[in-house]
Amino acid sequence: MSEAVRRLAAAGCVAPAEEAEELAIAARGDDQTLAGLVGRRSTGEPLAWITGRAAFCGRSVLLAAGVYVPRWQSEPLAERAAALLPPDGRAIDLGTGSGAIACVLLDRRPGASVIGTELDPVAARCARQNGVTVAEGDLFEAVPASWEGWVDVVIAVLPYVPTNEIAYLPRDVRAFEPTPALDGGGDGLEVVRRAVTESRRWLRSGGHLLVEVGGDQPEAMVPILEGAQFGSVRIITDADGDPRGVEAAAPRLDRRRPPRATLS
Repeated sequence: MSEAVRRLAAAGCVAPAEEAEELAIAARGDDQTLAGLVGRRSTGEPLAWITGRAAFCGRSVLLAAGVYVPRWQSEPLAERAAALLPPDGRAIDLGTGSGAIACVLLDRRPGASVIGTELDPVAARCARQNGVTVAEGDLFEAVPASWEGWVDVVIAVLPYVPTNEIAYLPRDVRAFEPTPALDGGGDGLEVVRRAVTESRRWLRSGGHLLVEVGGDQPEAMVPILEGAQFGSVRIITDADGDPRGVEAAAPRLDRRRPPRATLS
C-alpha cells in the first residue's frame, strides 16, 4: 500500500493516500491487480473509470470508462434542482451522462418522474445501469411528446468550454475525457444556447431551468435567457463561492397541473 501511495504521489495525484485506498478496495487484496490499477492512474486516467464508481452528492454512482466524470462543482446545481422539483413533479436532466444528477433528483424526490437525455450510447447505457430512464437523442428530441409544456425542472450540464480553451484544460482531462462532453464551440455556449431556446416549450408555467456554465459566462447567459422569455435569473455558486450556473423561471400562465406524470 505504501508503494502505491508513493507512485501516485510521484505521478502528481493530489490525494495519493485516499486514492490508493480506493484502488486497493477495487483490487480486492490482489497486489498484482493493485499495481496495474496504480499504473493506470499514474497515466492520468480518471480514478472513477478505474474503480467504476464516482461519489456525487453523498451517493455512489456507477461510472463506465469513456463517460464524463461528474464534478463536485455540479452538486449545488443538482441540489437546487431537487429543491425546486415538486414531490410528484417532472424533471429532465439534459446531457445526463452517467445519470448522477438524475439519481440525486430521484433520491430527493422518489415520487417524481425524471428523464435523462443523452446522445452518447455508452453514457446512456451507464445511466440506465444507475436506474435512470434515458431518452437517447440530442437534447429534447427523444423526450415523450406528452411531457411538452408540463415539465417542472430542466437541468443541463452540457459542454461549455470554448473550443480555443480546450488546450488549457488539465493534461489528464484532455487525454482521457470525451471532448464532445467539454467542447461548447466558439464562445462555449453553442449547445447551451440551443438548450435554453428549446426548453421553453417543455417547461410548465413557472417551471425552472438550471444550466451549468463557466465562471465568466453567467453575464453572457442573461441576454440568452431574456431572449427566450425567461425571468428571475439568478447565479448559482459552488462551495467556494465561484459562479457555477444560472437559474431562470418560465413565465407564469394560468394552466392547470396535468395528471400524474408518466414516462410514455
